[in-house]
Amino acid sequence: MIAEVIVDIAASETDRIYDYLCDENTIVGSRVRAPFGGKIVPGFVMRTKETSDYPAEKLKRVFPCSDELPALTKECLFLAEKITARYRVPKALTLRLFLPSEMRTGKVRELTRNYAALALPVAQMKLAKTAKNQLGAAQYLEENGKTDCAYLNSIYPGGVSALEKKGYVVITKEQILRDPYKTVTAEKVERVLTPDQQRAVDTVHTDERTVQLLHGVTGSGKTEVYLTLIAECLSRGESSIFLVPEISLTPQMLSQLRARFGKNAAILHSGLSAGERFDEWWRLRTGEAKIAIGARSAIFAPLENLGVIIIDEEHDSSYSSESAPRYNTFDVAYLRAKKNGCKLVLGSATPSVDTYKRAQDGEFSLIRMDKRINKRPLPDILIADMRREVRRGNNTPFSSALKEELDRCLLGGKQAILFLNRRGYSQTVICKECGYVAKCESCDVSLTYHRDENCLKCHYCGTKYNMLSACPECGGRKLSYSGTGTQKIAAELQKAYPEARILRMDNDTTSGKEGHYKILKTFAEHKADILVGTQMIAKGHDFPSVTLVGILDADMSLYFSDYRSGERTFQLITQVAGRSGRAEEQGKVVLQTFDPENEVLRFATAYDYEGFYENEISRRAAMMYPPFSKIVRVLVTGEEDKKCIEALREVYVELERLYTENTEKFLFFNKMRAPIKRIQNKFRYQVLMHLADVSVLPEIYAICAAARNRDALVSVEENPTNLT
Repeated sequence: MIAEVIVDIAASETDRIYDYLCDENTIVGSRVRAPFGGKIVPGFVMRTKETSDYPAEKLKRVFPCSDELPALTKECLFLAEKITARYRVPKALTLRLFLPSEMRTGKVRELTRNYAALALPVAQMKLAKTAKNQLGAAQYLEENGKTDCAYLNSIYPGGVSALEKKGYVVITKEQILRDPYKTVTAEKVERVLTPDQQRAVDTVHTDERTVQLLHGVTGSGKTEVYLTLIAECLSRGESSIFLVPEISLTPQMLSQLRARFGKNAAILHSGLSAGERFDEWWRLRTGEAKIAIGARSAIFAPLENLGVIIIDEEHDSSYSSESAPRYNTFDVAYLRAKKNGCKLVLGSATPSVDTYKRAQDGEFSLIRMDKRINKRPLPDILIADMRREVRRGNNTPFSSALKEELDRCLLGGKQAILFLNRRGYSQTVICKECGYVAKCESCDVSLTYHRDENCLKCHYCGTKYNMLSACPECGGRKLSYSGTGTQKIAAELQKAYPEARILRMDNDTTSGKEGHYKILKTFAEHKADILVGTQMIAKGHDFPSVTLVGILDADMSLYFSDYRSGERTFQLITQVAGRSGRAEEQGKVVLQTFDPENEVLRFATAYDYEGFYENEISRRAAMMYPPFSKIVRVLVTGEEDKKCIEALREVYVELERLYTENTEKFLFFNKMRAPIKRIQNKFRYQVLMHLADVSVLPEIYAICAAARNRDALVSVEENPTNLT
């Protein structure tokens, strides 16, 4: 038997099928260890066949890995082929998406324990009275049944092994599943669907289109629609994938899924330990768990017979991968949905403009849920003009309107959320005498001051630096701190409200897999009065006691050099505002801005998605921005500036030829340094293209794939989420 193997080496030179001899019982999708280049490397069996075009005596034999099941299902292999062809990356790189990384490298495996059980009653055993440990162990097993050998040995040393030698005890090895979020629990609550929710569920079933867009205002009960669809799949013996954009949302959603479905729900995300991630993946692979919940990577869960795929907060930019292969989660989900003949449900209160247009054009089904589940009105949004605040001499981060509402909220025993999408204490440290700005040595970005740790930190590579006592350029001691982050907001709040219990939620406070869960649980149990946080507090959370939301620097994202800056600002404001007033009491939102007349803010304060969409889609049509075109960035990165430039020149020559031959298909074409010239000691150059016709896209991918080498990475991004 011949196995066609892809070796797990992500290089263009080795990106092809290799023939190996294999055992007759080798299964497609199995992991193997293959002799390659004088070493034994991991590999994947893509196909098997009876004969090879190569002489049998020249073929080497692969060694199977000790997996109970093939690691890759037939659907995984199908998806890998499609993704590889679409994004022109080595097959090994694509196949890695489907497996826990530590499993590939052999650094993690099943956790097993030995258990002892009696083979016959104690009365029938012939044991000397002096064999006290054997007698004790036997009597313990008779009274308590099967027991962990390690525990028994700690009480009766040597007793178990002696009993086994005599045939009185049987020892079995059993797998122990490592359970992440053991503390995540919730009571099961029986809910009756509202008419709007029932209509949404019925539409998903009856509409023949694969993609269903659930456009529901914040608090409209979209989650219950998702859970109902999953429950129906389980009743039919089908599996489900449920994607959320933030790791911070997974424990909350997992608690609801476990309350409803027990151990049928497994969680997949990068915050788990290697062992936990392997065990959750294994439960899905064996079918013990039929619901995969997680962030973007959970779309590759090894489930079979899918009944529904759900992408919550579908507009979120985290669903686009920023590392090779640079896939879009929707594209992979759509492939899986078509392959399984199941529905793909997209949910959002603020759908992306591209998705909403496809629904308006009839490509997707559009399901509206316009009312909150408790029929409560959406919170009132009050605009605080920060220009006036400055003129009045208010130099604090809080407007007088926000202070007044905070006073009222805390006096009434309610909770508040303050949102600022910037962590740290101060954004930049500047010398007033010479203008020096503290920058990262590995990245061309300024360092952020973190007062809690009294250090400077790079938010791109994570490097920490000692806090400056004097300017390293001129020796001056007049250092100024500009820009405000969540640390400073929390500190200022504590000064203003010394009795208030304040929590902060950002990347600095949520280390560990349960970091998010502990903060959210503390706040949900009303053990804190104010929650300050970045965008991880903006989506999906339901806190009945929150009656006030403060949005600081609401227009911060309006002026990014990105055609989607208005869309992102609208989405963020709407999502954050939706955390307020979700129970009986009317909610309020104070939106602080230096540009109160801005049309995006005007639409957001009125919760007018339709108005925003019509305005935005007209602007994009006039400017020929996506979805009426496609923006493509070719990014060249490498550790040596000279070699990056050489690779850029090579790829640019070919791309320029393509541009010259197809000028009418391009709206823009140019090469340049990336806005951030260096990140993690890698130099960065880019070629930007604005395509009116995407028929040239496959050739762009082919040109870039041919230009990749060991010294420079050349990657292609379509409609990149971050142009820096």
